[in-house]
Amino acid sequence: MSSFVPGHFDDYPPPWGEELSHSERHQDLGQTNLVISEMLQVAVNTIMATFYFVITLLFCFAADTVPDPLDDTLPALGGEPNHPEHPQDPQDSQEIHLSKVQQVVITAICAADLTLGLRRIPAGFHVVVKTDGGECQTSNKPVHVDQAVVEWNERIPLPCEPSSKVRVSVYASFELGPMLCHGEVLRTLEISVGELLDRSEKSHPIAFQPKQGEVVSPCTSMLMTVEQRHDDENNAAVLCPLATLTSGDEDALILRTDAGHRLLARYRRTENSRDLDQSINHFERALDICPTDHPCRPAAFFNLATAKFVSCQTNGTHPDLDIPITLFQDTLDLRPTGHPDRPITQFHRAIALLSRFAKRGFQTDADAAEELLSEVLDVCHANSHIHKVALLAIEASALHPAGSTDANDVGQERPAASMLPLSPNQLCLLGERCLQRDDPHALDEVISLHYDALRYYNTTHTHRRQLLGNLSAMLTTRFERQGNGQDLDQAIALQMEVLASHPAGHPDRSLSLTNLGYHLSIRFDHRGNIEDLDQAMALHREALALHPVGHPDRYKSLINLAKQLSTRFDHQGNDKDLDQATALYGEALALCPVGHTDRSKSLGSLATQLSTRFEHRGNDEDLDQAIALQREALALLPVGHPDRSLTLNNLANRLSTRFHHRGNREDLDKAIALHREALALRPVGHPDRSSSLNNLAKEFSTRFDRRGNDEDLDQAMALHREALALRPEGHPDRSSSLNNLAGELSTRFARRGNDEDLDEAMALQREALALCPVGHTDRSSSLNHLANHLSTRFKHRGNDKDLDEAMALHREALASCPVGHTRRSSSLNYLATQLSIRFEHRGNNEDLDEAIALHRETLALCPPGHTNRSSSLHNLATQLAIRFKHRGNREDLNESLENIHCALTLLTQHDSHRLQVHKSLAGVYLLSHQSGRDGTGPGENSDADSLDAAMHHLQAAANVVSGGLLSRLRASLRWVRDADQHTHGTQLEAYATSMQLLDTYMSATASISSRHDTMKAFPLNLAVDAASCALRSRDVCHAVELLEQGRTVIWTQMARLRTPLDGLQTRGDHAVTLMKRFRDLSSLLEKPPTSHTDGTPRVNVEAEETRHRRLVEDWNRVVEEIRKIEGFSRFLLPPLFSDLQDAAREGPIIMLVASKSSCDAIIIPHKHSPTSIQLPTSLEKLQTLVAKLQCASEPALKKALMELWDDVVRPVVENLGGFAQPGSRIWWCPTSVFNSLPLHAAGEYSRKNGQFLSWLYISSYTPSLTALIKSRKSLDRSLPVPFAAIGQNLPDGYSHPLEAVEGELDSVQSLIPPLPTVSFTKITSVDATKSRALRALQDNTWLHFACHGIQNYEEPFKSAFLMRDHPLSLLDIMQMDLSRHEFAFLSACETAVGDPGTPDEVIHLAAGLQFAGVQSVVGTLWEVDDGTVGRFVKAFYKNLCGDGTMDSTQAAKALHRAVQSLTRDKDIPLEQRIVFVHIGI
Repeated sequence: MSSFVPGHFDDYPPPWGEELSHSERHQDLGQTNLVISEMLQVAVNTIMATFYFVITLLFCFAADTVPDPLDDTLPALGGEPNHPEHPQDPQDSQEIHLSKVQQVVITAICAADLTLGLRRIPAGFHVVVKTDGGECQTSNKPVHVDQAVVEWNERIPLPCEPSSKVRVSVYASFELGPMLCHGEVLRTLEISVGELLDRSEKSHPIAFQPKQGEVVSPCTSMLMTVEQRHDDENNAAVLCPLATLTSGDEDALILRTDAGHRLLARYRRTENSRDLDQSINHFERALDICPTDHPCRPAAFFNLATAKFVSCQTNGTHPDLDIPITLFQDTLDLRPTGHPDRPITQFHRAIALLSRFAKRGFQTDADAAEELLSEVLDVCHANSHIHKVALLAIEASALHPAGSTDANDVGQERPAASMLPLSPNQLCLLGERCLQRDDPHALDEVISLHYDALRYYNTTHTHRRQLLGNLSAMLTTRFERQGNGQDLDQAIALQMEVLASHPAGHPDRSLSLTNLGYHLSIRFDHRGNIEDLDQAMALHREALALHPVGHPDRYKSLINLAKQLSTRFDHQGNDKDLDQATALYGEALALCPVGHTDRSKSLGSLATQLSTRFEHRGNDEDLDQAIALQREALALLPVGHPDRSLTLNNLANRLSTRFHHRGNREDLDKAIALHREALALRPVGHPDRSSSLNNLAKEFSTRFDRRGNDEDLDQAMALHREALALRPEGHPDRSSSLNNLAGELSTRFARRGNDEDLDEAMALQREALALCPVGHTDRSSSLNHLANHLSTRFKHRGNDKDLDEAMALHREALASCPVGHTRRSSSLNYLATQLSIRFEHRGNNEDLDEAIALHRETLALCPPGHTNRSSSLHNLATQLAIRFKHRGNREDLNESLENIHCALTLLTQHDSHRLQVHKSLAGVYLLSHQSGRDGTGPGENSDADSLDAAMHHLQAAANVVSGGLLSRLRASLRWVRDADQHTHGTQLEAYATSMQLLDTYMSATASISSRHDTMKAFPLNLAVDAASCALRSRDVCHAVELLEQGRTVIWTQMARLRTPLDGLQTRGDHAVTLMKRFRDLSSLLEKPPTSHTDGTPRVNVEAEETRHRRLVEDWNRVVEEIRKIEGFSRFLLPPLFSDLQDAAREGPIIMLVASKSSCDAIIIPHKHSPTSIQLPTSLEKLQTLVAKLQCASEPALKKALMELWDDVVRPVVENLGGFAQPGSRIWWCPTSVFNSLPLHAAGEYSRKNGQFLSWLYISSYTPSLTALIKSRKSLDRSLPVPFAAIGQNLPDGYSHPLEAVEGELDSVQSLIPPLPTVSFTKITSVDATKSRALRALQDNTWLHFACHGIQNYEEPFKSAFLMRDHPLSLLDIMQMDLSRHEFAFLSACETAVGDPGTPDEVIHLAAGLQFAGVQSVVGTLWEVDDGTVGRFVKAFYKNLCGDGTMDSTQAAKALHRAVQSLTRDKDIPLEQRIVFVHIGI
């Protein structure tokens, strides 16, 4: 047996392994440990070179597979057809003409990689070709170990018809003499004669993919040379079809044997004992029916002996070994010396004898086996498979005495009397057990036993190198688990001794070079000593030089060296290293052509390197190529392939990178989908499930950062919690999961302010730190994470102890990362940040100076070309700006500007970090402006220049598309704040940008209620402040435009979906197509999103959200196309004042603006320029006035209404004279706090001969100018007018009925005209259900509601009319098309009261009806009294319908007269006389 070298050092660490987030917060060290564990397992499989495993592995040349279906009874010609690649169009084969051809003949067949993945030692291989004319079989050819291609040159006739089908099967046989059956089928395909001819002419082989569930399968490709024979050609000999057996016994014999082989082959893949039992049964029956003089009887004996021996090995029934040994002897008796199959029979009997010797210790068995194996070696070619395994068996038997080879027994007993150490292979088995479980004591014991053995075997002993390799592997494992650097140093010293024993020219030198290089690489990762990395690279270069072009191990050496170059680039930023690593990965890929088993891995490696180069240089082509390579790698791994989940993960990471670079939502959504698929391939119980949970959580966290959807944050939390649950105490990756979950809790705390989240995050971080004792490779990261959370808690609670502890932890982290350590730069940055925080808290200049010094050291570790140089420059610049702010040193300001400009230039155009750098630049320029000092940037020579530069960079930040909508919106709001504060000329542009981004951000939200919640997260008075800014600039028209653009955003977005497009019908076919597409998409978007219960799978919710976003994107594209059509350039763009002025066609509109800077009224006439009036009040006074009105007695109410007259209404009335005659109509369009004031009721109540607005004008309200314009549309009316009166006196949940409802509806019916003018429907009591009310809403254009009404202030879209069973909500009404409706009277409480939290959205029942299409609505501002409302309703309908007509445009006048008629009734309180308002035309 050859000496052992640990397998995970023999091979390179897989660079295509799953990659993790670069963010420390989402770092998943567990994935790295997983890869190491996999490599150690490879080591175990390599070092378990014991006799027991030799016996087992002799017949297993490939990895495990999944079960495949197989019937109990099998036909002789078995094998499921494979599906080779067919790049040729089947139509092409029909172009071949064979009219003058007498015969088509296969002249040669070449098959590649026939032994790849075989699980038995083959005697030979042959091909069977079946056509309608019969079956032909080639000769049975043996194959040597290094023979990649087998070629048969027999001529096989084929049919002349191109469409004729040919069935070709490749078999492995297990006898060279008379064959009992075909053997084990490797590949079967059906192909037409025409396609065979075409492929032959083009020398185009048929490539086969691995069978389902297998990594590799025998026979990777086949090429058949086919000739056409004509009349004038000489006939050469061809194979004749096989004669059909006529004997029933012989048929049965072949069928039984074939069935036995197939079941045995399947058992070796699936380990299903039933298959093995059935295989034995078939072989026994075959032997029974095979005559004693039959030439195939030896094969029948041999087959049964083989299956019986496998059964003994599987079941552990060692006494039964006598049976297969006897059967093998019977076979030998029938295969005398010179028989071609005698060597393989001798070998199998020898193995059976050695197996019995190992258990019983009969020396005669060992001697007999040795004699048999020696004879095999004498007669067999040295390069044959049988020679190789025979030699291996002899070596194994020499190393293992009887009774020492059972894996379960190794190490269990060690005789006390024996002073000899355990053998290297026994130690190997003990080592394997240590690698499979985390038992520190057991690992220490194994290492001690290795040292004992080394002291016994001197430097010249053949076993010493094996022991050195084993001990190195154990020490490395202990280092990885316990973090003791001495173990790693000792492992390297041992590897150096191994290398010294392999001088130049030694066949194992390249292996030793690789192992030592790998260990040095580990030490570099741990300590950051560049000398280790350089030495590792030198070793890998030497190893590569020993593997020239054509060497089978060159591929591995290329990968090893490329990985080290990539690591050095990450550390030093040398472009040459990056390019050379990329070139090496490219060469490695070239060694893996299409069909190569490692191609998908090599594709992944190159993709990773290209992605790294992209991150360094920002070349989009690198990233796109990386994604293309990763997609190709994934395509090579179909569903069911064991590596598919890993490749899904890597492709998701590439797409995530592109999302961060370009901001394309689809990339992020696709990355999440791929991570979901990867997670689905790792169900509960899968060892890698926790890693997939972490990766998916990271993307959800990213999406939350960009879109601000709390559900993404919650989902990330849930995934991290599940990952943590899969990593209990003792799990090597628990620390990383604790860090990840703590990071999400910290994010949620920042979002929602729940102290419990912060406390839990702290507890998790402390537990994570406890799992990383001093010396642990991850201790510095864990220290920094805990310190960051302490810093957060300090900012929240102000406890100095937290600040001091955070500082101490950061200093300890830095101390554990000495000069040269890979994590030193991040630790320097963390400590610097913490010092800056302490400076801001305590004002100690030393802290700020030290922070700057640390940032300078960090920058020195990021030389030009380093991936982190831009961020390091940015961090240093920020601290220099802070010092300038406190000390005024111009040099600090100049250096800050210079560094931050450099940071910006290092970022590519689409880098999302540009947004933050632009914001920081703006802050520095503002400092320059405020201090009266100038920056040093080009063109800045004055304070004004500094201010202009600041505004320029805020504008640029708001336009960084890749930064995400949410971040851009926040940047634009900062622009608004600073431009407003400094009265900069970009104020209005800043406001317009913010409102546009807010509109776009909200349009991507599917749920109406979610849009409302989103509005609350941003400044409530954005549009009002923008208008106030425009008024200060005396641009009244623009002020009106801004108000219309930035208010009622939710209603406006809904209205867009109902925009008529009749004008497009005459603009050509393309326009008509766009019109239809617009309507279809609008219809889909208008449908309410699916309501999901709490138990709905998150994937379903996400699918709905993704669907909505894509619909919005499609809708936006159609809108852009429509704008390209002549006459539609402003389609759905914010309206211009010239369009809005049409709202004043029937009377002037007064827009009231209440901002922090001033309160103004804008009078908009129909044909004249608008007029603005600054009102003698303020926002604070108006808010106080609203409070007075809410809880006022009648005297107090009158006083408040007088104040309203004096401060707001009277100044407007004084300027209305030129636009409205007394007694005419006016419309109020209030904003902000004005929405809560009863403007129509203002007057001088306590003054003699005082004035009242209601005596001067007829007041109506409108939530927006656009809504009023749409209400003025003409309607086609036909008699009778459908009128529905809906009353509900006792809704669900109420115990006291509304006594006046029935009488009110009867009164309405008596006052409106009868048929044929009006068709009246009354719905009351038990009939007034939600569904019935909805039908009435749909079917009737005039409506009267008499019921309870509620305004839901928490969720205003749930404001509702209360019906008998369920509420009829505002959300229900919004989803209806009421565009043909004329009038609605809402005799219910609070139907015209909006949400104080978002007053400019005007969310109430009356406005909802108007936005849904109702032209004219009467609603209420607060609760109404039953007695009052009945008298009021009578007065209203008398005034409205007294002349026998139904005209909704007269509703405002009817309401006005009704109020006037009740004014003299002293029994009706003032608050009830003014409760009703009119909205609309």
